Amino acid sequence: MTEAVKTLKVTIDNITIDVPAGTTVLQAARMIGGDVVPPAMCYYSKLQGSGGKCRTCLVEVSKGSEADPRPMPKLVASCRTGVMDGMEVKNMTSNRVGDARNGVVEFLLLNHPLDCPVCDQAGECHLQDLGYEHGKQGTRYEFKRRTFEKHDLGPYIQLHMTRCILCYRCVFTADQLTEKRVHGILSRGDHAEIATYIEKSLDNNFIGNVIDVCPVGALTDKTFRFKNRVWFTKPVLAHRNCSCCSGKVTLWQRGEEVLRVTARKDQWGEVEEWICNECRFEKKKTSDWIIEGAAPVNRHSVISQGHYEHTIKPAETFSAVMDGRNPQLLMDIHTVSEVNDPAIDLSQVNGPATSALYAKTDKKH
Repeated sequence: MTEAVKTLKVTIDNITIDVPAGTTVLQAARMIGGDVVPPAMCYYSKLQGSGGKCRTCLVEVSKGSEADPRPMPKLVASCRTGVMDGMEVKNMTSNRVGDARNGVVEFLLLNHPLDCPVCDQAGECHLQDLGYEHGKQGTRYEFKRRTFEKHDLGPYIQLHMTRCILCYRCVFTADQLTEKRVHGILSRGDHAEIATYIEKSLDNNFIGNVIDVCPVGALTDKTFRFKNRVWFTKPVLAHRNCSCCSGKVTLWQRGEEVLRVTARKDQWGEVEEWICNECRFEKKKTSDWIIEGAAPVNRHSVISQGHYEHTIKPAETFSAVMDGRNPQLLMDIHTVSEVNDPAIDLSQVNGPATSALYAKTDKKH
């Protein structure tokens, strides 16, 4: 007989869940879903040793466990903190966490260039999302920013080190997925950078996966560079018979043209199955693939604009976090404004929708 798996009870933002022993706070939060989940820029569930680098997943532990209910004095990294039975955690309900996360994002953006208008990662960049939620309007940094030259790491990958946040994901990917890693962290402190020793090329058959794991635009696909914006493309699930990998990918199309090929990702932006360089860089024709259909896209993602099939609505956790209370409507705009009368169906209007539609009809006529 197999032994029963020991479960632990943890409460995150007033939501209680039972999880297997050995689960981290971040993994438990992902089981709940929604806004309860802390952001993570360096943790990657499929890469051993990842996590603990970026500090964006900091949470407040208000109760250590049933055995020792004392709160932890400092905020902890949820990706590295294991769940204890009876633990209580605050993420979105803690002011300390919000202030700390704002500070972490400000530090991440100190040397980060304002490249969003030209960066190929724009629209699917995790740092962009963090900056929108926790960033400031301006920077307090008055000194010269750290800059690096762009490097071509072989025929398919370009390294833009100025954008890098040193999450180590690409290093772990090359270390655990390829036969020999030839890049890593060189130098220390403010001079630390991702680089190859004596300008070596990254030529392993699975090295293209470092592009998918990079949370920012530091590692980009040279075959897709500056060709299009991701929100103008249509993600499509496809597969092919490949002798090196599973052959299951996402094609990013503009019309019938395949602009780029990436691995399929889950709701946390993590690769489901690694793919080889042949599938990623060399198979750029629709005829090379068996099309399965439109890829599911998060409704909150800019990529979902214009793609209404299979949009995924994230879990709503507000009511559970607020002890069953639903959000209150502060004001119904239609009670104080006569603009955009909901009784008027715009789809039935013959011609342009102008202000004349909402003009009151004189009762005398």
